[in-house]
Amino acid sequence: MIYIGALISIQFIALTAYWLFKKYHAQAVLLFSGLAMLTLALLLGFDIPELKNATGLKEFDLFKVIQEIFSEKGAGVGLMIMTIGGFVAYMKHIKASDALVYVSMQPLSIFRKYPYLAASLVIPIGQLLFICTPSATGLGLLLVASIYPVLVSLGVSKLSAVSVISACTVFDMGPASANTARASELVGMNNVMYFIEHQMPLTIPMTILLMVVYYFSNRYYDRKDALHKQPEEPKREDFKVDVPLIYAILPVLPLILLIVFSKYIQLFNFSVELDTTTAMFMSFFIAIIFELIRQKNLKNVFASIKTFWDGMGKVFASVITLIVAAEVFSRGLISLGFIDSLVMLSQHIGFSGAAIAILMTLLIFAASMLMGSGNASFFSFGPLVPSIATKVGLDGVNMILPMQLASSMGRAASPIAGVIIAISEIAGVSSFDLARRNLIPLSVTMIVMLAYHFLIG
Repeated sequence: MIYIGALISIQFIALTAYWLFKKYHAQAVLLFSGLAMLTLALLLGFDIPELKNATGLKEFDLFKVIQEIFSEKGAGVGLMIMTIGGFVAYMKHIKASDALVYVSMQPLSIFRKYPYLAASLVIPIGQLLFICTPSATGLGLLLVASIYPVLVSLGVSKLSAVSVISACTVFDMGPASANTARASELVGMNNVMYFIEHQMPLTIPMTILLMVVYYFSNRYYDRKDALHKQPEEPKREDFKVDVPLIYAILPVLPLILLIVFSKYIQLFNFSVELDTTTAMFMSFFIAIIFELIRQKNLKNVFASIKTFWDGMGKVFASVITLIVAAEVFSRGLISLGFIDSLVMLSQHIGFSGAAIAILMTLLIFAASMLMGSGNASFFSFGPLVPSIATKVGLDGVNMILPMQLASSMGRAASPIAGVIIAISEIAGVSSFDLARRNLIPLSVTMIVMLAYHFLIG
């Protein structure tokens, strides 16, 4: 009976992937598929997930599932992600993000004689910016406005310039990342600890590898295609920042607070536990004080606060609803016995826990390429990790970490991803050409990351 459920699950996964690839509304697709699988599980006599407060009627419990997931996710990780969204929106509104990018990119000017080295150095600097401003499209557009003209004027091609800019968003990490928040929640960890203890040790060597691979691949393709001779481009001075450069500290402030008041840096005699949501609100009010000092207009500053609430609402409508729909989808898969059958099949073939984790990682990478969204792919399959890890005897964090990073790596290799479309359109190159240019460096990094994480690490 369990294999019948698995076959049904696979058909739903294929249908869901097809709808998402065709750009159907992701939340609706995942919610519909999840409810359909839960309904079939009920009709076929499978056990559906237990509820905290059941209605007393199994048919009604199918919809009670949605209510309980909303209650659970909205109050915890949902609120955290919404405050992150509000803070990022406010940083963009007051142009603090512009100031941070402008200040961070200044050191590249000393590498004018080494264009491909300068291009590769954009990757670690941009990755640090991505930790502080976790919007792939937003950061990509800022970098196209600021550093893209500089790189082109140094002699690299348009395609090479936008490829390293897109590479800055390859590792979706840091306490302000929605994927980090979700991954740490699934494995029962604090998101700061997950970032410091697990993400950083893996992404630092992988970022260095990305720099090396992009250096050689971009130089090779530019020479092969003779694309490095470009018409004159706007100079760097066209990217102007009309706020004080001290504003560059504001987007980084939540990260500073979380690290300073973590268990790793004990500056005080008393114990302080600062969570991400609180750090976001503290930084938000500090930013308001900055604005009051700069504008000296209380009415305008108070009016600008609406941007924060709008940002929270936008994230609720996009990310939180996606998390809820994906959770319903994963519960449908679990109810039909997809995980049990996957584990049984893997054990029959002789797959180890690490082999199953690698298979899931590659599945998420491919799903991100098809969907053009790192969040959609990870939120769809991430909730399956705790159950699978328990059954195969693998530590949940070791399983979920490469899966979470693979979701954002796949996005950078997708020609339909928002960040790829946005930056390629402004640079005047094809999004498909950009995705192809990214595919080899990302594939190499993916293979090395899996080998390093499961064999060496």
